[in-house]
Amino acid sequence: MEKEENKSQGRDQWASSLGFIMAAAGSAVGLGNLWRFPFLVGQHGGSAFLIIYLLFLVFIGLSLVLAEISIGRSAQLDAVSSFNLISPKLKWVGGMGILTGFILLSYYPVVGGWIVYYLYHCSSSAVSNTDFQQLFIEYTSNPTFSIVTLLIYSCLGYGIVVCGVEKGIEKYSKIMMPALLVILLLVMCRTISLDGAMKGIKFLIHPDFSKVTGKTILDAMGQVFFSLSLGMGAMLTYGSYIKKDANIIKSSVSIPLIDASVAYLAAIAIIPAVFAFGVEPTQGPSLIFITLPAIFTKMPMGTFISIIFFILMLFAALTSSISMQESLVAYLIDHKGWKRFNATTFIAVLIFFTAIPSCLSFGILKDFHLLPGKNVFDTLDFFASNILLPFGGLMLCICVGWLWDGGLKSKTIIERTSDGETIIREAIIFNKPLQEITNNGHISFPFLSAWVFMIKWVCPLVILTIFISNL
Repeated sequence: MEKEENKSQGRDQWASSLGFIMAAAGSAVGLGNLWRFPFLVGQHGGSAFLIIYLLFLVFIGLSLVLAEISIGRSAQLDAVSSFNLISPKLKWVGGMGILTGFILLSYYPVVGGWIVYYLYHCSSSAVSNTDFQQLFIEYTSNPTFSIVTLLIYSCLGYGIVVCGVEKGIEKYSKIMMPALLVILLLVMCRTISLDGAMKGIKFLIHPDFSKVTGKTILDAMGQVFFSLSLGMGAMLTYGSYIKKDANIIKSSVSIPLIDASVAYLAAIAIIPAVFAFGVEPTQGPSLIFITLPAIFTKMPMGTFISIIFFILMLFAALTSSISMQESLVAYLIDHKGWKRFNATTFIAVLIFFTAIPSCLSFGILKDFHLLPGKNVFDTLDFFASNILLPFGGLMLCICVGWLWDGGLKSKTIIERTSDGETIIREAIIFNKPLQEITNNGHISFPFLSAWVFMIKWVCPLVILTIFISNL
């Protein structure tokens, strides 16, 4: 225990609250915001789904974000060491978060590789001459192209994380997140100016509650949970770099609001376009990689729109994947004592080679199924999204709501080295949840009792419902 806490001294920190918010919001804003949310809005009655989604975001998403960040900030350590401070018997909860992040990274960069290839194609060819369905088939069937683009994407993520928290993740998040919003607004302005786009706007404005079913409720809960990067230690790790005097309540409120704003802007940017060209918006990945690029070919300035759209996608993918990668790197630094360069390099190489089977699962390994009807990519996605993430969120609620009691978690130890130098390992006070959230009573939070009720009772029941329904 003392060994872990000694390592936390002199640990990386965010240079500013804005830097943390940009990085954490980037972790939350991922590919799901840009294709899954618009498709769910299209499937479940437009703004009817949005209303339900926002309710869950406020009451469930915010509660979980605050819970996970508070653990990290109190411990100032990686996920495994942080849960170990709550109780040595709970170290496995942090370990499960590390495993979840690793499994996600064994297929998420594959989609990043697709984006790299599409960006290259749109930059070097006229999109008006492209059959994007055939392009996708040819690309995913070519193992060389697939692995090379996977490598390029992996190197981009590695280059950011290896630079550290302040000079790497924070610096580039401050660039990518504002750029992402600007590009999204540009695409939105172009698509809503199309003939027939107002049908899509009306669809988004006027709720159709006749399409709301039990599945709508579950999908809204699931979107909130999965889009906020909860249950895998990413928010906890980012929270561990926050300064002790920072206001984590304001930061925790900002993250889901930015996440929801980007998701809805994406819906405004995408749904009017698919309505304008008479396309059904209820599609999954094919909406991004086949349908939308085909729509762009019919627009004036189609090549330009395609390029900036896939830059947008690249930024969204990178800001999410670097948070997952950082949680693994932090484990090796804090728990194992590795240096950042060695830890980041090891994780990057391991992720790249682990992702190759997923990369090839749409080509030469397409007939290899780990589960009935599911290739390697789909199996890993099902296992991480439907089992590990919900279970990790459930354990987060139980640990914070019922088991985290704070207190003195180490002894002050004085040692002398062989050359007579004195080393003092300072004791660490691991605050109780309410102490950590309010900075030991220095910050007012009028909804504190409501948050306690949500994290102890409501959130576990909601997550358990998602978990059972997904299975």
